[in-house]
Amino acid sequence: MTVTCCIRYVLDPFKRDAFEEYARRWLTIIPQSGGNLIGYFMPHEGTNNIAIALVSFESLAAYESYRARLKVDAEALANFAFAERERFILSEERTFLRPVG
Repeated sequence: MTVTCCIRYVLDPFKRDAFEEYARRWLTIIPQSGGNLIGYFMPHEGTNNIAIALVSFESLAAYESYRARLKVDAEALANFAFAERERFILSEERTFLRPVG
């Protein structure tokens, strides 16, 4: 059964450009690490500090393998360090969804 990880980010609204750079880096890192990236979505109209990422996996076990690969991937580690250093993400939460039908 496919599961989709929905990551909801609360951003510093004055650092959206930095978050967008962070998100663009994931566009290659995630697929290389085994995730099926649906996309990163930036605030456009309305709330200016919420962004979403959607990444699908064949199973929760596949997600766990993906997470293990990220922990040793140089590009992923550099991107995590960039986010920590620049502090544009105030919080994030993950929800795992399954398709209907």
